[in-house]
Parts: sequence; structure tokens; C-alpha cells
Amino acid sequence: MLKKIRKTLAVLAFVAVTLLFLDFTGTLHHWLGWTAKVQLVPAVLALNVVVIVALALITLIFGRIYCSVICPLGVMQDVISWLHSRRKKNRFTYSKEMRWLRYPVLLIFIVAMIAGIGSLMAILEPYSTFGMIATNLLQPVYQWCNNGLAAIAGHYNSYAFYSTEVWVKSAAALATSIALLLVIGYLAWRGGRTYCNTVCPVGTFLGLLSRFSLLKVHIDESKCIKCGMCTRNCKASCVDFKNGTIDHSRCVTCGNCIDKCHKDAIYYGRPRKAQKFPSTTEEGNQVAMSTTAHDENVASQAAQSIDKGKRAFLIGSGIAIATTAMAQAKKKVDGGLATIEQKQMPERKTPITPPGSISARNMARHCVACQLCVAECPNQVLRPSADMLTFMQPIMSYERGYCRPECNRCSQVCPAGAIKPISLEVKSSTKIGKAVWTHFLCIPTKDKDEEGNPISCGNCARHCPTGAITMAPLNENDENSPMVPLAIDDSKCIGCGACEHVCPARPVAAIHVEGLEDHRTI
Repeated sequence: MLKKIRKTLAVLAFVAVTLLFLDFTGTLHHWLGWTAKVQLVPAVLALNVVVIVALALITLIFGRIYCSVICPLGVMQDVISWLHSRRKKNRFTYSKEMRWLRYPVLLIFIVAMIAGIGSLMAILEPYSTFGMIATNLLQPVYQWCNNGLAAIAGHYNSYAFYSTEVWVKSAAALATSIALLLVIGYLAWRGGRTYCNTVCPVGTFLGLLSRFSLLKVHIDESKCIKCGMCTRNCKASCVDFKNGTIDHSRCVTCGNCIDKCHKDAIYYGRPRKAQKFPSTTEEGNQVAMSTTAHDENVASQAAQSIDKGKRAFLIGSGIAIATTAMAQAKKKVDGGLATIEQKQMPERKTPITPPGSISARNMARHCVACQLCVAECPNQVLRPSADMLTFMQPIMSYERGYCRPECNRCSQVCPAGAIKPISLEVKSSTKIGKAVWTHFLCIPTKDKDEEGNPISCGNCARHCPTGAITMAPLNENDENSPMVPLAIDDSKCIGCGACEHVCPARPVAAIHVEGLEDHRTI
């Protein structure tokens, strides 16, 4: 019963978190947004005391059920391990705790959190890792399926679905996500919860608490016949049937050992006072001998030919790379006659952080790089950073859209407090950057029509939502001087990027936004 309850809750939580990342419409956030806020590290960074205390109490009472039920990366590893166990049963062995690795990683992670080193947090934090995999690998597949349904519905004059553009938000993010999936997937395929109990800092921290949990998995040695079935089915490798001990700092309370024990020798709860009986029966000796022989053959059996499951991971990752590359390589044409050159991100001296992030420092210190805001952005403005200090944290660029004043979705979905919730009124008056005009890139200054006159433009001024851009003659003494955005009112510009987005100059816009280290209200 314990295993069935755990699996049911885990499936529901995993599906909910995954759908939260896959949904690009924002409709599911109203129902499932809480699943991101109950993750441990985002709750700590957001100073969500209620969630922190609740998770600590749950661990002190029930053990590490957070890792088996709430953590999406942990459930993903269980799914991968379960796929392998369908072909190869009773495949796990007991291993000692790797303290030399677990606790240094936890210490490094804590230092990174205090120092605001986002790159380390992004790689080590489990919720962030799953978010990267879901956003960069699973969401494109979800969007392609949606686009297929939209095409079918459109054929029958139905608008139940609408098509969305699939594009590579960051090559570095895509490569990192694939690498993390392959490494964690391989460890889960071979050893179950190896990553959770050797690398994951959240698992290590909760393991310190679960040592003192009220309810634990125990072995009743008066009933145990030393068959070893508990050890062979423990994906955390924490059950030592030979010595009758369980490492509760690594036990994730999955219930596998209880389910496989046919002698009722393993139970979950408070320890029982039972008399120990030596295992001297012939049946017990024979089972122990067969168990020893089995353990000696585990290593050789695990190193055999490549399984289909490993090939499935490689094929799935290859499909993600190929399809996202196809989406990136798709060309746009003007009237079917000429190819429109894609815009490139300008070199900004200061990156732009979303409205509500307060400052670049606040973003670096609180963001776990889960990329939920990137997945939810309807304007295709947010993308993962490739900078080493803020690796995978969201930055803004306006090649595919601009930050519309009527949208504040990123501030609504952030679970870690890196982007504070702000109203539309506050957002429209929050200055996140300033527009900068580049003279030699502007079309009126470099292009002429057939008669030799400067080509007029003015897109930036016409589309500026705050009226911060005014067109003026480049040379006041020349009546034929082209009109350019010579005057930009810094007191009105909020850095939304509308000017940069609509600028027709290619490959780099003639007017771009430079970010501000500290946001301010105008």
C-alpha cells in the first residue's frame, strides 16, 4: 500500500510540474503554479517560510518522501530506472555512502547560493535541472504536436488550436540540457538513485534530516532469512541485508523493499522490539549462498551490450536536436521573392533582466535558472543566458518580439522571488533599460532610393508605446537631411524593446536597448 500511494502521488506531481513547463498559453499556471513554489530551493530563495517549515516537518516525520514524490527530477529517474527493471529484475546492490562527494557538493552549493553564483546553482539544483530539460527538449516536442493538431483543426475550419513558433532559445542551453539528460539518465539506468545520493545537494540536505525522521524503514531480523531481495530492489542502494541495516540518509521511502519482502521482515514505521534469531536453517543457508553468487555476477552482467533503453535516450535527444535545428533554419520570405535576413542579438554592455527582477544582482542571487519564465513568455523575449556567472538565467532580447506593457506573466510564474510579482500599472512605469541609436546602421543614413534620396523610416518612433523617440533631421541646416531618431527622451523610455524589434535594419537593429543594473520607476 505504501508503494502504491507513493507512486500515485508521484505520477500526479510529475505530470503537473511537466505540464507547467510545457504549456505555452499560460492557462495552466492558475491551476498548477503551486507545484513550482513547493520545490525546496525556490522556496528558500523566495523566503517562503510556510513551505520551508512544511517540507522540513514532512521529512522529519516521514523521511525523504520529497525526493520520491515532489521532486520532478527524482521521479524522472524513477521512470528511467523502472524501464530498465522491466528487462533486468533484482539488479541493485548495496553500496556505502560516498560522504567524500556528497557533503563537499552540498557545501559548494550553499556557498554558490550565498555568493549568487547562478551557474553552479543551475547545474546542481534538481528542480532547475528538470526545468532545463523540460523547456529545451520536451517543450519543442509538445509545440510540434500542438502545431500538427492546429493544422488538422484548420483544415476543418476549427480554431481549437493555434500554431506557435518553435525555435532554439539558446544553443548553450540546448547542449547543456542534452548533456544533463544523458548523464542523469545513464546513472538512473545503471544505478537508480545514484545521482540523488551522490551529487544532488537537496538530497544530501534532506538526508541529514531524514536520519532523525520519526517513521523509517526497518528490518525485523527475527523474520529475515537473508534472501537479499530487499537489497536487489533498493534503487537507493541503502539496504544492507547482510548486516540488517538501512542508511536512512539515502532512503527515499519508495516502498520497493517492503513490496518485495515475502516474509514481512521489512516494515515502515517506528522500530519494533523484536528478538533476534540466527539464520541457521538449511533453506536460509542455501538462499544466502545463492545471494552471494548472484552478487558476484552483478558487475559482469551490468557491463554487457548496450540496451535498447540507452539507444532510446540517444534517439530522443537526436530528434530534439534535429527538429529544433530545422525550426531554426526555416527561412522567412518577403512576398515569396526575397529571403528576409534573420536579426541577430546586439552586443549589449549590460544584459536586460525582466521587469520585477529589481536589479541584476537580485536576479543573480535568487534565480535558480529553472527557465519557467522562459517557457511561459508569450512574446518570445526571454532566453537563457550564456554568461558563466549567470548561466541559464533569463535575459531579454528583442529579435522575435518585445516586452509588451500589458504582459506580466514572468513575474507571476517565478517561484524563487527572482522576479517579483508586479501589476501592469507598475510594470508600465518600470525602467529596465534605455534605447541607444547607432548612426551608421540606420536605414535613412545608409540607404537611398532610385533617385538618390534618403529612404525614410521612422518605425521606432511610430511604435514606441511611451512616446520616448522623436524623429529629427540629421542635419538641421540641410532641408534634404534624413529624419532619424536623434532625440530619445530618457525620462520616458522604459526599455521595452519595441523600437529594437520593429527596426528593419539587418542583421543588427540600428536602435537597441542597453540594460540597467538597477531598475527604477519613471
